[in-house]
Amino acid sequence: MKPNFSLRLRVFNFNCWSIPYRSKHQVDRLQRLGDFLNVESFDLALLEEVWSEEDFESLRQKLLPTYPAAHYFRSGIIGSGLCIFSKHPIQELTQHVYTLNGYPYMIHHGDWFCGKAVGLLVFHVSGLVFNAYVTHLHAEYNRQRDIYLAHRVAQAWELAQFIHHTSKRADVVLLCGDLNMHPKDLGCRLLKELTGLQDAYLETQDFKGCEDGYTMVPQNCYVSQQELEPFPLGVRIDYVLYKAVSGIYISCKTLKTTTGHDPYGGTPLSDHEALMATLCVRHSPPQHSPSPTCEPAETSPLVTVLKEAWTELGLGLAQARWWMAFASGGIGLGLLLLVVLCVLVAGGKTGDVTLLLLSISVGLVLGAGAVYFFHRQEVKGLCRARAELQHMLERASKAQDQGLMPWPAQLLRQQDDRAEEQ
Repeated sequence: MKPNFSLRLRVFNFNCWSIPYRSKHQVDRLQRLGDFLNVESFDLALLEEVWSEEDFESLRQKLLPTYPAAHYFRSGIIGSGLCIFSKHPIQELTQHVYTLNGYPYMIHHGDWFCGKAVGLLVFHVSGLVFNAYVTHLHAEYNRQRDIYLAHRVAQAWELAQFIHHTSKRADVVLLCGDLNMHPKDLGCRLLKELTGLQDAYLETQDFKGCEDGYTMVPQNCYVSQQELEPFPLGVRIDYVLYKAVSGIYISCKTLKTTTGHDPYGGTPLSDHEALMATLCVRHSPPQHSPSPTCEPAETSPLVTVLKEAWTELGLGLAQARWWMAFASGGIGLGLLLLVVLCVLVAGGKTGDVTLLLLSISVGLVLGAGAVYFFHRQEVKGLCRARAELQHMLERASKAQDQGLMPWPAQLLRQQDDRAEEQ
């Protein structure tokens, strides 16, 4: 690697809103998306909500001359909807499916059936190792009564941990996707604080697109105006985030978004706006790290966000335990009805009443049992994430009390070193 090297990487991130038999003009939009990607010839195209593998294969054939490398990340019952198209050969790839991902009985939302995940591909350019991640977190649906907030915070925590543990050999880390979080939301702040990733919209030298970088805007004819009613100008929930290791400098030269219609005119390609970033990577001369300074606990963003996340997971845990108790009551009631049924049968009373009691009791036991075991699994997932957060919070608070506030990556590295020693 030459000390005066410089390279440019063009990245495309897009939530395609490609739900078979449900999304409007799905086939036409995907065809136009393929034409656009071939013309623009990005280095990387990271896509979300390509729910059908047939749609992925169709895109793959169309994009093969321009993007010889591609991969579809499979998970869940429906699929993660994540895929990547690359000009550069893929050296390694893997994925992580989030432990918590909504509720199976919320069928009309469907996130649980998708198996939301984060996909990773590793590629090499000019002697540098690039880790590119694509993800799609659980949707919000109702901001005033967000029953999925704890799950989304847990997903943000898992995402940060996955990036940390898989990017140790990377020179450049790139994360793209639909995070379903506003920039100042807890999960978004947690992710940025733990990973040190920079937001392309905030760092870019030249931005062109929707006001404030919004990626869902009312001007888009596919957007639900009812969902955007609390946000008349739009929301920013899709991101391009990046960072580089010491010795490498990365910056966002330009960032563009579509503005509610096809980049070449006409109807939009999705209900989301696309993000197009030009990243510049070059050698950075070594710099002396500033001496650590003592700061009061309340001024540390890391400690603050860890405490907030720990508290939010605690609220989710209490709710999950309530559902377990409620389901236990349902199981008990079902078993009680079975006892009554046995007494009636023993007394020689059979008929429509007995059949009705049998149906109700069996239905209660099976239904409540399924709810109980699902929320038991949810409790375990929340407890695990909360315990990991607690461990990092204790270490961060201790370092701060000593007048040292190491970067979160250092805390994670210390955590790894202790695990290896044990």
